[in-house]
Amino acid sequence: MGREIYDIINDMAEVLNASQMQKLQEVLVKRLSENTVSDYLQTTNVDFLDMFLTAKHLEGCSDKTIRYYRCNIEKMLDTINIPVIKITTEMLRKYLVEYQTINNCGKVTIDNIRRSLSTFFSWLEEEDYIIKSPMKRIHKVKTAVIVKDTIPDEKIEILRDNCNNLRDRAMIDFLFSTGIRVGELVRLNIDDIDFSERECVVYGKGDKERKAYFDAKTKIHLLNYIESRTDNNIALFVSLNKPHSRLTESGVELRLREMGKKLGVEKVHPHKFRRTMATRAIEKGRMTSGGRQLCADRSEAETAD
Repeated sequence: MGREIYDIINDMAEVLNASQMQKLQEVLVKRLSENTVSDYLQTTNVDFLDMFLTAKHLEGCSDKTIRYYRCNIEKMLDTINIPVIKITTEMLRKYLVEYQTINNCGKVTIDNIRRSLSTFFSWLEEEDYIIKSPMKRIHKVKTAVIVKDTIPDEKIEILRDNCNNLRDRAMIDFLFSTGIRVGELVRLNIDDIDFSERECVVYGKGDKERKAYFDAKTKIHLLNYIESRTDNNIALFVSLNKPHSRLTESGVELRLREMGKKLGVEKVHPHKFRRTMATRAIEKGRMTSGGRQLCADRSEAETAD
């Protein structure tokens, strides 16, 4: 019967506007028998959320992104606490306003939540579970453009000159030269590096494959580091102490933070190298394939800090 309700509304699409169709849907659900309503609403909010997250997983979204979707959407569903097909634009506007007030959060946070909810309701619309996404009339939240810090040349040299081992020097040069993400760095193996072409293949968000390039200085320090190793680990970067296991994202972040703190270089983290490389590519007009990718990803990359 749920499909029949949808067919009725779809047949009326030519003579009704979006708000009228939404009202027709509400009336049909309200006026039909309890058994019919039960049949139409038999899919719970939890079911809808699970189906949505499964779809996003198949599309290649990272575990981090899926957790973010789940957190934002679950909070909304728990707060409004009615079936998703009955949620209106006004309810969602009220939810976002109250969320911002209660949590004292900024416009960027609210807009990120808005984007998560918009993606969820757009999926429901595409899958024919609802006629029109109630988020379509809730527009992007205007936020101030914040220019985030990059690492000055002199600070880069301080970090390079004070590395007390070949691994850290190679790692800093590699991050700065390629501008890759820390997750991409720690997944690299030695065999992934093409030293003759000074390039490597990395797998970014959604397992998207692309090439990253490094300079001649990085090549020298990377070769020196690899030749100095006595372990048999296939990973490009490993821990200094036995059993020389593959470095983790948190391991890289901790190491850079410790170095920065010791040398008086503030807020050193892997993503700052990526942002610095992207900014310089824009300023110098070096639109290589790596530069184009970084510039295209710049706003996304900054949001991830």
